[in-house]
Amino acid sequence: MHTVIRKTAGRDLAEMESVLARLLDAVLIALSAALAELLFVPGSGHSLLEGAFVALDMAFAVLLLPWFGVYDSWRGRSKWRLSVSLVFGWIAVQVCGLAMLFLLHRAASVSRLWCVSWTVIAAVALVSSRWAVHAVLSRMRRGGGNLRMVAVVGAGAHRDAVVANIMSSPDAGFRAVATFNTRQDGESELNGLPSFERFRDFADWVRRERIEEVWLALAMSEEETVLTVLDEFSHDLVNLRFIPDVRSLAMFDRNVIDLIGAPAINLMASPMTPYALVQKAVFDRLFASVALLALLPVMLSIAVAVKVTSKGPVLFTQRRKGADGRVFRIYKFRSMREHVARPGVVLQARRGDPRVTRVGAFLRRTSLDELPQFLNVLRGEMSVVGPRPHAIEHDDQYRGVVDGYIHRYRIKPGITGWAQVNGFRGETDRVEKMQARVEHDLYYLRNWSFGLDMRIVLATVVKGLLHRNAY
Repeated sequence: MHTVIRKTAGRDLAEMESVLARLLDAVLIALSAALAELLFVPGSGHSLLEGAFVALDMAFAVLLLPWFGVYDSWRGRSKWRLSVSLVFGWIAVQVCGLAMLFLLHRAASVSRLWCVSWTVIAAVALVSSRWAVHAVLSRMRRGGGNLRMVAVVGAGAHRDAVVANIMSSPDAGFRAVATFNTRQDGESELNGLPSFERFRDFADWVRRERIEEVWLALAMSEEETVLTVLDEFSHDLVNLRFIPDVRSLAMFDRNVIDLIGAPAINLMASPMTPYALVQKAVFDRLFASVALLALLPVMLSIAVAVKVTSKGPVLFTQRRKGADGRVFRIYKFRSMREHVARPGVVLQARRGDPRVTRVGAFLRRTSLDELPQFLNVLRGEMSVVGPRPHAIEHDDQYRGVVDGYIHRYRIKPGITGWAQVNGFRGETDRVEKMQARVEHDLYYLRNWSFGLDMRIVLATVVKGLLHRNAY
């Protein structure tokens, strides 16, 4: 009844691709060594020791690179992560090769310049070859080749989203070919895909058409259906993948992690990976260092203006919460006259606030009062981009009435943020204003990328120098 036009070469092709990839990597390692010698140590001649070193590394590559998963199927997975795994794997190979030379007391005889240049050239060559292969495969898959056929089990919005994701990602190498409707509500075809109502008909069709993948787009509560599918295909060479619907449970992206050897789904945890946090921390320190050096004359001028126009210290400090709720002292240029604050009460600045000095009003409108916070970034207490920290008294006030408020502190607070560049800054005299700000902060957490941070920084420079809500 339902027929699939198959355009895959099967599992044998996948095994052949893995073997060819190993051979290609070994050849690239050898060619990179030769190119490094030609470019950086010409005329020195390739010594027997260096030749043995190259051969040793080729052998180590065959043994060690598979441990980094670089020869596994990366169909539908991040090519950037593959590149990182490949680079780390190659560094491990080089370390093992050098360790062997050290044990044989021959390490001092190898040219350091050649070794370093070889390492860099080989890393670039290995990564470039993978990207070239993926570009060819993407072209093939868009043309209908090298595809894995997927039958989706489920119903409703979650199943529809999984099917739509497959169809919108042709480069991943999957093609949705049918669905099994677990609700049995007489639903017709979805996006032109045949939809089975009886599980027996579905299972027979999967076997007859030799479908490689069955994806279970089901709710966490549908354990019985999961077990039924597992039992039915327990003696078949079919890849069964469970994509649980946890939208109503998870605060952020549903990342599956390895937790002490067991798979776990993050329902409510930091949405950023350790690699992303390191990337963000490195950028923060570099950006803050450059900003403090470049803005030093401006900051000194502001400090003098604050000091000579009103009594009190140049800097204003206040206790705020950082990542994971850790308390720190935030720095700002003082923009108000000294006054006695009631314990436990923080009065936000309002339009025409008599506490704000003339210089302070200018600093607040132009956000120049925030410049000392680059010191907080340099100390590791804040980020350049992130949710803006509020006074601790406001945290206590809003965390119980604003949905998701406390999750703003899953990462370090920022000097600027997604909410601020979208106009949500200044006084929050109504709960609705704070709710809108928090929604923007949570959007940032769910959709973080280095590119988004750059967009926010540029938008802050363009739009942040003057804002009508800051007073």
